[in-house]
Amino acid sequence: MIRNMRQMSNVGSYPPVFRQLNGGGVHPPQQMMAQLKKNNYSMEDTSTTTQEDSVPIPMVDLECLSLHKLGDACKSWGIFRLVNHGIPSTLLTKLQYHAKMLFGLSFESKQALITNPMSYFWGTPALTPSGTALNPAASTSTMNWLEGFNVPLTQLPHFHSEHPMLHCFRLLLEEYGRHLSRIATTLFESMAKNLDLDPKQSESKLDESTALIRVYRYPPRRSLAGEAWGMIPHTDSSVLSIVNQDHVGGLEIFKDNKWHLVNPIPNTLIVHIGDMMQVYTTHFIQISFIYYMVIVEVSSLIKILTY
Repeated sequence: MIRNMRQMSNVGSYPPVFRQLNGGGVHPPQQMMAQLKKNNYSMEDTSTTTQEDSVPIPMVDLECLSLHKLGDACKSWGIFRLVNHGIPSTLLTKLQYHAKMLFGLSFESKQALITNPMSYFWGTPALTPSGTALNPAASTSTMNWLEGFNVPLTQLPHFHSEHPMLHCFRLLLEEYGRHLSRIATTLFESMAKNLDLDPKQSESKLDESTALIRVYRYPPRRSLAGEAWGMIPHTDSSVLSIVNQDHVGGLEIFKDNKWHLVNPIPNTLIVHIGDMMQVYTTHFIQISFIYYMVIVEVSSLIKILTY
């Protein structure tokens, strides 16, 4: 992992607190350090991760879906790489491009342009159902080094903007959302079949009305040696999370008492099991602790939480 952080470019696009902290010698948030210590994960673990530590997570082919491979990936890893998912590569490229352009707008413009039902947030990924930050990051001790857009999938058609970039982004997200609904349904139904779960009960667990698309940017940061910034180690509270990484990456998983980098591979998606799916299967399925680290370039992640 690259550790020499570059100075932020387009400084005005970042929340003011990020501009103040960048290069200021501020240490990683106490919340992040406490979470690492609570789960016996040390910052030293993450600081020694390198490209060579990248782990070959299981690969699942949606076009030729094997229930055995899917079941093994869920039970043993709780995360896998999805190939032949049917989303056009041009759509993924356009989404990443428009996400980068939107994040590049001034902080004040993003606050003004991103309106209900979409919302703009920073410093924390914990949001209320309406998209408002649940625990606004009032200090560096509780801050996650990120900003993002929250998009309720079924309400997306109700979002209207005269800004041409936002209008185009909405259309792209709608198309992307249709693909992800198809993928999530296919995977969930296959998991339910593999575990011999009640089909009628399974249908009630996958409700598109609760589906969200989260678009994240993790700003670059100059830090002291051995320090890592980003989102605190966590599991997702969803049933399934489907992640479209950009070329920069930054996703790590904790397995076998060690953090492993999950390198991005073009035209593939990362799927990881959430807390609700593990509870639903009475802990028969594994979940992985994940951690998004700040690395040298600006990183945008297109992410859908299906619950």
